[in-house]
Amino acid sequence: MYERTYDTDWDALERDEAMSRAFAIGVAASLGHDYSDEYERIVAEMDTSYDRSIVELAFEEGKNKAKKARHEADNGDEDDVWSELVEGETVTVDRDEVPTGGQNRLPAALDKTEILDRSDIDSRDRVSKPDFLDK
Repeated sequence: MYERTYDTDWDALERDEAMSRAFAIGVAASLGHDYSDEYERIVAEMDTSYDRSIVELAFEEGKNKAKKARHEADNGDEDDVWSELVEGETVTVDRDEVPTGGQNRLPAALDKTEILDRSDIDSRDRVSKPDFLDK
């Protein structure tokens, strides 16, 4: 299944491609196919622990969605589940309307937050006269 959809002869992967592949491997794992070597290779390709954890989440999401789809399907055919989850129609979305869920996006809870971003403060503000002293 996985080899039909993805080429296993790759040298480097971007995070989005790695997430897509990990999701597909999770679906395959739920359907009884083992691609653990490929999965470990994909995880090892990620530079940061954050990217590795995102790829691991994509794998788990693929497993969970495949279990649910197989349970809900009338015949539970693994080819139908694979086609629905992995080989589904590619949807293009405007940058302003990016979905917060699905195979190629992080869950909304994992979106980057601005709380840790440093504000652009003028270094002279620390030594300037406080506003309440102005008349």
